[in-house]
Amino acid sequence: MNTERGAALVIGLVLLLILTLLAVTGMNTATTELVMAGNEQYRRAAAMAAAAGIEEAIADIGAVPTVPGAAPTQVLDVPVGTSGVDRFSTASRYVGEETGLPQSSVDRFVGLHYEIDSTGTSLRNARDRQVQGLFIVAGAGGGGGNVGQIGTGLGALGE
Repeated sequence: MNTERGAALVIGLVLLLILTLLAVTGMNTATTELVMAGNEQYRRAAAMAAAAGIEEAIADIGAVPTVPGAAPTQVLDVPVGTSGVDRFSTASRYVGEETGLPQSSVDRFVGLHYEIDSTGTSLRNARDRQVQGLFIVAGAGGGGGNVGQIGTGLGALGE
């Protein structure tokens, strides 16, 4: 009977150790999931910043020189939103011109091809890169030609 003394104490301590390990593991899992959720949030913020860069570059496409082989027009480190934490940088370049567009008057219209490369950044080194092609139909000769009106248009309301 003397050999059984303290067995309940040892079993109780082992069970307490197992419960402590389960609690610590649960806390670590919860902390890791919280960090992962934050990383996903920052990744999405970086993707939204990159998309904002694409939209901004499209709005400013007229500033890109239409000379084949010209250096890209770059806009660097622009803050997005009110916090200023999320940022984008863009590089827009003219790729080339396409003539003979389908279903258009020959030599009256050309297609101008552009490429926009946008990188968005956010906290925790979150980055997202988006590349967008842009095609603009312009009048031949740099868009300065007058092609006139085709058809009668919609007319005034009520006509």
